[in-house]
Amino acid sequence: MALQILRRLTTTLPVATITASARAVTCRQQQSLHTTPACCEIRKLARLRVVDNSDLGKRAMAEGRPPRCIHVYNKRGVGYIGDKVLVAIKGQMKKGILVGLKQNQKPKQPKFDSNNLVLIDDNGSPLGTRIHVPIPTVLRTILKEKTLAKGADYTKVLAIASRYV
Repeated sequence: MALQILRRLTTTLPVATITASARAVTCRQQQSLHTTPACCEIRKLARLRVVDNSDLGKRAMAEGRPPRCIHVYNKRGVGYIGDKVLVAIKGQMKKGILVGLKQNQKPKQPKFDSNNLVLIDDNGSPLGTRIHVPIPTVLRTILKEKTLAKGADYTKVLAIASRYV
């Protein structure tokens, strides 16, 4: 298409105008092209939505500066439901658990409209006292498997949830 436009311009315009016009055409084409596909996975720098009532999460979401994922604690590097992630929120680094994702899920697991996160501290207890959105019931089995005798207790996240899907 750009070649056809250049051929038309060469017959009617002087050389200085041709180069300026050709630059404008290629710039317009580059602006309209998207080279990377839309990605709904939780990877580094993915924006998340805090769904508990922790003070830090409420302030960040009210200011319009949602937390961003810094690291996913698994071997795949892609976050799934129940995975622990490290997020940057309000200039701090906090840990959280993914409780709802936009990406395609396994059969019988719900797909959410946003990437939901519950903030936790180092020993696994949540920073908030309530979760405002429904969380998937499959999260019960996932978090019980990840809870060890001496490690973090993730079942407290399940205790503050009021609704399950």
